[in-house]
Amino acid sequence: MNAFTNGSPTSLPAHEHTGADPAAEVAATPRRRRWARPAVGAAVAAPLVLGGCNMYPSYGASRGATKQGQDTFKLFSGMMTTGVIIGVFVGLLILFTILRYRRRSEEMPKQFHESIPIEILYTGIPVLVVAFLFLFTVLTENNVDATVPVNATVTSTGTPVEHVRVTAFQWGWRFSYPDHNVSIAGDVTNGPGGHGPQMVLPVGETVQVTLVSNDVIHGFYVRDFNFSRYALPGVTNFFDLDILHTGTYAGQCTQICGLYHTEMLFSVKAVTPAAFQTWLSGEVAAGHTLQREPQSEANTPPPYTHVTPSNALAAPSSKKGSL
Repeated sequence: MNAFTNGSPTSLPAHEHTGADPAAEVAATPRRRRWARPAVGAAVAAPLVLGGCNMYPSYGASRGATKQGQDTFKLFSGMMTTGVIIGVFVGLLILFTILRYRRRSEEMPKQFHESIPIEILYTGIPVLVVAFLFLFTVLTENNVDATVPVNATVTSTGTPVEHVRVTAFQWGWRFSYPDHNVSIAGDVTNGPGGHGPQMVLPVGETVQVTLVSNDVIHGFYVRDFNFSRYALPGVTNFFDLDILHTGTYAGQCTQICGLYHTEMLFSVKAVTPAAFQTWLSGEVAAGHTLQREPQSEANTPPPYTHVTPSNALAAPSSKKGSL
């Protein structure tokens, strides 16, 4: 009797229509489930594991001792976490593909040339991730670069504003407090602990810094502030700092500015507002004022520095060499 006498091809066994082995299909279903569940579980668990100890893992970076520095840190941490999650997910997909579709026989596997939904997915997701990171980058930059009006005495919320003029020169720093008639200067190895001059600032207040250079390009950098800004000749830069914690923070020049660049250090000491006022009074009493004869801002190191020029940079001999 013909198998199609009832007018329906469904009377044939399933494997005769598909050409597949029923036993193989039954075995494939549990295998797919076995790999799908761990992959989904890992993708879901990755963000939870990364954020388990802290919402913003540090990845070795400073968490920021200023309001602006903490904003920068959160952006950095978010970008790193996003990269780790994407990297783990892609790695799991590669591992799944290698194990799930490894060679099992000489048969040619099923071929296909396109999948519109998958192509839309792997094109759309990266675009959304980049747009998301770009948005938060712009917002963070706006927060970090926001400043109170020049010469403002209080912020919009009533917080006092202190003004400091930072002058970079070969090879040192000058910190001037125009509102209090105080000026601190130093170069190379002088200053507390031989680490250059020290800028004292109050916590809990907004400090507006005016940054200039007397000669070449310098870089004002404090690691614990997550902040760096160029000091450019002929250009005046303004930025605000809102220090959150008392302490002493190391700073340095980050642009190669000449022979003693590596010795161009400074420090920032954050103190309470009361201690800051006491310090200002002591500096005025010690004669460290704007009117005093300033320390020379020249590119010659002081005699007490331990840094000496190399022979190649020393003054040439009066004797003429022969060819």
